Amino acid sequence: MSNTSSLCDLSAVAMRAEIAAGHLSARDVTAAHLARIDACNPHVNAVVTLDAEGALAHAALADERQANGHPLGLLHGLPIVHKDSFLTAGMRTTYGSPLYRDFVPERDSLIVTRERAAGAITLGKSNLPEFGAGSQTFNTVFGATRNPYDLRMTAGGSSGGAAAALAARMVPLADGTDMGGSLRNPASFCNVVGLRPSPGRVPQWPTASPYNALTVAGPMARTVADVALLLAATAGPDARDPLAIEQDPARFLDSLSRDFKGVRIAYAPDWGGLPVQRAVRQVLERQLPVFTDLGARVEPACPDFTGANDAFHALRGQVFAVGYEAALREHRHQLKDTVIWNIELGLTQSPAAVLQAERDRAALFARMHAFMQTHEFLIGPVSQVLPFPVEEETVSRIEDTSMQNYIDWMRSGYYLSLTGHPAISVPCGFTDEGLPVGIQIVGRYRQEHALLQLAHAFELATQHWRRTPVLPD
Repeated sequence: MSNTSSLCDLSAVAMRAEIAAGHLSARDVTAAHLARIDACNPHVNAVVTLDAEGALAHAALADERQANGHPLGLLHGLPIVHKDSFLTAGMRTTYGSPLYRDFVPERDSLIVTRERAAGAITLGKSNLPEFGAGSQTFNTVFGATRNPYDLRMTAGGSSGGAAAALAARMVPLADGTDMGGSLRNPASFCNVVGLRPSPGRVPQWPTASPYNALTVAGPMARTVADVALLLAATAGPDARDPLAIEQDPARFLDSLSRDFKGVRIAYAPDWGGLPVQRAVRQVLERQLPVFTDLGARVEPACPDFTGANDAFHALRGQVFAVGYEAALREHRHQLKDTVIWNIELGLTQSPAAVLQAERDRAALFARMHAFMQTHEFLIGPVSQVLPFPVEEETVSRIEDTSMQNYIDWMRSGYYLSLTGHPAISVPCGFTDEGLPVGIQIVGRYRQEHALLQLAHAFELATQHWRRTPVLPD
């Protein structure tokens, strides 16, 4: 098992190099990760549908292609799990909902098509909350996903299964989505890297809301370079997504090294007055000197997020109503109350609320754009809280502040979603009790490569990603 463990500890980039050099086969890598899932998943419940036979068959084909001298894809031989909201042809896709418990689609989501075309080996599907709603991964179909660093705690969400699978070394790569923090929050809770790209960077198809710029698809992994690799394989234009960015994704394979001397970074410890747990702030503040050591100038500053909260709720409600009105009408009794609340908000809110949300979003974008001319990067907490007990469906209070609804504690995520700027969660350290905390780094509009460079420099200096969770045998 020790050989399997050490293989599974490799970064995706290192694994891919070993396969290309002929030191490892895709079958070796796939078998090792399947063994790891067999050992760890019963404790964590991150992978909810597994296709071991299919994965080994695809790995054998990958080895055959390599032996025959075919060019290797970017993700050749690398195991991956897909969030259970992405369609996978011939493999169950449940959205974490009893309505789709036995749904087997006939086609793949575009991101899955691209990952497979790049040579990734699908192992299965990762857990999520019902319809991806909320940053706590539990549902009535599969139950809750636990945090590999402390099995009593949640892995976060909504891409919680993805983050937990990565942390537990069950896979080197995973995909996810992010509307209000769903790639960043679980990455922070599980000591992995989650990138929320710009809307349209990773095209989405099929989707009920192709003009929805709040929800994005994106990569997760244990290192920034691995995330860049997965982004390179999944980004790039597609005519079926009207928001798709026309830019060559190969740019994300460019060097992540850069000199940050004199670069101005704004530090927003509470995103303009949000309640933040003391322990979260303490972990972040211990790491601030890293940016100074890189030569950057760190200055306390924060954009003005006036109107962001109400705007996000109004626009989120609209997206839920577009996607799930029929489910509410026909299967209300099978939906969780928070999903019902979100759909009904979208159906019953006044036209004035939607108009104001659009005005506030426009004003916020203009303020954010101006702010980011002065500061190239913005840093602060990913999540306002530490990982919390898995039995608690949401956070009811932070320090002395009561939360008003099930996502109120995620403002540190969804304020940034609203601006459209790319944001990444990178491991930042651990509390005295051993709970992971991520730092959120925000880049200029559509400047993912520069964002990945700063995240990579921080990761190199700190190496928190190397701390492996200790799971029962």
